[in-house]
Amino acid sequence: MVAWRQMSVNDIEGVLRVADEVHPDLPESDYVFTERVKLFPDGCLVLVDDDEVCGYAVSHPIRHRQPPALDSLLGEIPPDADQYYIHDLAILPRCRGCGLAAECIGKLLTVAMRYPTTCLVSVYGTAPFWGRFGFVPDSEPDKVMVEKLQGYGADATYLSRHNDQSDTGTS
Repeated sequence: MVAWRQMSVNDIEGVLRVADEVHPDLPESDYVFTERVKLFPDGCLVLVDDDEVCGYAVSHPIRHRQPPALDSLLGEIPPDADQYYIHDLAILPRCRGCGLAAECIGKLLTVAMRYPTTCLVSVYGTAPFWGRFGFVPDSEPDKVMVEKLQGYGADATYLSRHNDQSDTGTS
């Protein structure tokens, strides 16, 4: 049975296999995933099918409009974090189209309710998908954000949503 569960450091090898297949042009090191799951386990999930990792999600609190650069360590969750950040959601192609992404996003947005807003960087033209969950593009990205987005690829778009929205897209 395919199901989401909390990620552990023992899942990192499987997470890297999924990341290599889904995001070959946006590589991240194992130490990034290991740090995230240690710093904020509530925001780190894996999708497993017969004990095989076939998807993952990494998310954590950040300071407003300050998503981390790709393949970089956080050091800590800022004590003054005031925004939730969905760093990545990746599912192998064989497990897509079954509502598993929406299920995961619902779980992440439940955790995100601790903060006024949630943000992410959309890649590969996925902004319309994220729009189903209330995420909208930043109307006027500043120079710092534009420079940061360049590390995510040419089509990267910063999106955010207010967490007072009742629809998490799972219904």
